[in-house]
Amino acid sequence: MTNELDAVTLADLVRVATAPDFPRWQWQMERTGGCAHPVRIAGWRKTVDRATGEMIAERSYSTADEPGGALRLACGNRRASRCPSCAWLYAGDTFHLIRAGLTGDHTKGVPTVVRSHPKVFATLTAPSFGPVHNIPESGRCRCRLRHADGDPQLGTPLDPDRYDYAHAVLWNNHAGELWQRFTIYLGRAVADRAGIPRSKAGEHFRLSFAKVAEYQRRGAVHFHAIVRLDGPEGAGEEPPAWATAELLADAIRYAAGRVSVSVAAAGSRPARMLRWGSQVEVHEITRVGNGGELTEEAVAGYVAKYATKAAETTETVDRRIGELAELDKLSIPPHTRRLIEACWELDEYYPDRKLAHWSHMLGFRGHFASKSKRYSTTLGALRQVRADWRARQERRDHGMPEQDDADTEGSTLVVAHWRYAGSGLTPGESMFAAGIARQLAFNREMRKELQATWEEEDAWLVA
Repeated sequence: MTNELDAVTLADLVRVATAPDFPRWQWQMERTGGCAHPVRIAGWRKTVDRATGEMIAERSYSTADEPGGALRLACGNRRASRCPSCAWLYAGDTFHLIRAGLTGDHTKGVPTVVRSHPKVFATLTAPSFGPVHNIPESGRCRCRLRHADGDPQLGTPLDPDRYDYAHAVLWNNHAGELWQRFTIYLGRAVADRAGIPRSKAGEHFRLSFAKVAEYQRRGAVHFHAIVRLDGPEGAGEEPPAWATAELLADAIRYAAGRVSVSVAAAGSRPARMLRWGSQVEVHEITRVGNGGELTEEAVAGYVAKYATKAAETTETVDRRIGELAELDKLSIPPHTRRLIEACWELDEYYPDRKLAHWSHMLGFRGHFASKSKRYSTTLGALRQVRADWRARQERRDHGMPEQDDADTEGSTLVVAHWRYAGSGLTPGESMFAAGIARQLAFNREMRKELQATWEEEDAWLVA
């Protein structure tokens, strides 16, 4: 079967490479960054002279002459397991979004004064659903063994039959509600510590958040969150004198301990009270690391890294499971399989929670990365800046004026029609796309190394 597949792929590679329009196809794929699952669109864009009604050929475009009669666009998937090149771009956007909320950036609409505001990096975890294999400080697990870092037993229950799988997937499923209530309780806790009536809190301060979800090996979601304390108008206003990172950290620990979400009994399933785990970590974010402190760059990089991941640590699949019988065809660890099966078993009791629909995520149905409205800029704004830059480059390459779609005199009219024409790549195209993605990644690494070398030489010359 492998030889047959290799033969098919090889034949398709030859077909793609020998096609007359291969250079143009390659150019399109380079423009997508070597996207693993590009979207194809077909159509045209015409620029018409309003006075004469004639089409301006040099300022019009059609996909009729493109390879396959289509233009290929990047899929934009955030998951590195689906499309590494698009995930890399998503991670970069997330990094700049997060960093702007920590350091300030006028180009992104965040005042630089925000850098002096109290801000912390908090980790909120799930409670215990039963003892699991781990590496404690003593080094010896409760099973009396010393596990290595890559041991597949890590995160799996010591006694699977006594592990509360129902509690685990219901907790994952309601993690978003727990987070929402936590933000409400935190505002109240800050007001209480500042001696401000809760009803007047908005007149004295504002809390801004940015968070990312991460899966532990046991399959439980936990959140890493940046919490920033601003003045009542947000990032551009200094917080009150009483606002400190220590006060914020104390309020976070208190609020996390108070939050709960109730799950009503359903059929034979008992009622449950879902809470955060007792392990709550809070660290102040600083400009320059000093010992164990977290720097702004490190936090932004950490959040960006996990924004492109899903539940890979549990070895689950990165797509929806249509029916439980599919598990027999998949190579999934026993613990992860039982979490998926628990989602399907509970789905009939809690149909509004869509547990079966989200079983590949072990019940979790929230956003992996999210932020409050005033924390920073948006991913959409960052993408628009990049799209505008590319449009300007395109016009410049074709000798077109800067204002194309809406010239100041209104002498032209732009009309366009686009339709979806498919997505994905053939086996041969996939190999070429992977090669393009690797080359672009290599070029990026080389530029980083050269930049570091130049900076070192500049520092030596100055010294």
